[in-house]
Amino acid sequence: MVMGISWVIIATVLAAAGGVVGVMALRSEKVGWAALFCMALSFGAQLMALGWRGELRGQCPLGDLGEICLFMAWSLTLFYLVTGTTYRVSLLGVFTAPLVFLLQVISLIPGAFEKNVVSAESIDAWREAHTSLSVLSYGALALAAVAGVMFFVLNYQLKARKFGGGLVQGMPSISRLVQAMARIAVVGWVILTAGIIAGLLMPKGNFGIHLMVATITWVLYAVLLGVYFVRGLPGRQLATGLTVLFVLSLVVFAKL
Repeated sequence: MVMGISWVIIATVLAAAGGVVGVMALRSEKVGWAALFCMALSFGAQLMALGWRGELRGQCPLGDLGEICLFMAWSLTLFYLVTGTTYRVSLLGVFTAPLVFLLQVISLIPGAFEKNVVSAESIDAWREAHTSLSVLSYGALALAAVAGVMFFVLNYQLKARKFGGGLVQGMPSISRLVQAMARIAVVGWVILTAGIIAGLLMPKGNFGIHLMVATITWVLYAVLLGVYFVRGLPGRQLATGLTVLFVLSLVVFAKL
């Protein structure tokens, strides 16, 4: 138990370090790789922590608040590491690290991790696929929302004519950032689609409110992305939609 929690603490400290190092790099007007390195180490610690919980449960570790937050932090870090090198590593890390840090701090709240975990005797493969893919998709959708926040910051900096300093220098162009938001959101939507399909294949008795909420979330993202790709949507509206949708869906799931 102590060793497992230690991995969560290490991952949390490394995520905080990634954010701090990224801010320092921006202030010195140097866009370096230190934030990416810290987040990569945090990702490794997250894997060790998830392995600890998965071994205890005998299935995908998504049975309590601590595991859900840790899994989502891992998912967000994963998508950051995959896409960060394309969209200016340091700045995306500065915006991503605080959310990863917050999720892991929540998982460290006393009682977030169940102590007396009973190992599963049997596994419903479709339920496992549904829950894991759904939470995994939220990592991509969270990163799309983070990119949306980056859009608002960059847009403000440009309108205020604040062209100097590491912040603007570390930013991608507006058009490139909008493309990043849309593409990352599409990846999350596709993964969520797979999760919903797996949920529909579960035994009828397992069809619950979580699947219904996931389906509603899927429809809303489909409408937003469909309008963007088919009819066109200004970057500000896309950023607003992705950010609001993610926050609202996260709040709803937290209430369930």
